[in-house]
Amino acid sequence: MSDSYATEGALSPDRDQLILEHIPLLKHIAGRMNFDGNGSIDGDDLYGFGMLGLIAAADAWDVKRGLKFSTFAYPRIRGAILDELRRNDMLSRGCREKVRLLSSVVSRMEQEHGVPPLPEQLAEELQLSMEQVDAIMVSASQAVETTLTGEDGSMLDSLLSDPRAEDPVDSAEWKETKMLLVKVIEELPDQEKTVIALYYADGLLLREIAEVMSVTESRVSQIHGRALYRLNRELTANTNNDPTNPDEESLWTDS
Repeated sequence: MSDSYATEGALSPDRDQLILEHIPLLKHIAGRMNFDGNGSIDGDDLYGFGMLGLIAAADAWDVKRGLKFSTFAYPRIRGAILDELRRNDMLSRGCREKVRLLSSVVSRMEQEHGVPPLPEQLAEELQLSMEQVDAIMVSASQAVETTLTGEDGSMLDSLLSDPRAEDPVDSAEWKETKMLLVKVIEELPDQEKTVIALYYADGLLLREIAEVMSVTESRVSQIHGRALYRLNRELTANTNNDPTNPDEESLWTDS
């Protein structure tokens, strides 16, 4: 059924029907937010948290505003999941300390050099392997989503955030961003480019990407985190550039 379905004179389509028809959207969002590499967060829990957001969206949506229900519901489903994750504080004290160290090093090196450091430069500065930096970035992504923002993570926040998290479809801001992203991903290392393409262009979940690449899901999560960091670093550097290659926009259509 189309999002625009409504009976004449009604403020919104039938609430229960809306919820049922958008359960696939809920499952999609919950599946793509299962970023806990330790397995302590159950996918069913994320689904349950998101259902609260979907129900709230169905209660609040007004078809007369002209906004598609899927667009209206997306941030509310995602926000409901994040609210519960914040309450549960998923990071251990040790992980949180590593995240804060990474954040402080990123901020310091950005101030010193005028541009955020590359992942390889972070590994050298911290005297860690790339795999160790990747693991901290996964924890940092989790912290950015939940409780780190506003503490010491403003730079790290922007570098690890999903570029389209708050603009899933149709917004002018996302349309401009995705054209620039097409250009930037061409410069990613092959492994990172593959993960980004499968995740965004093909809409695969991390576990599905792991099967395609014959690696573990946790490794895909690490590669995804590093790729997001690198993408956002390049987006920051190219903020004032005009978007190019508009014909490639279809690669970034919402999955």
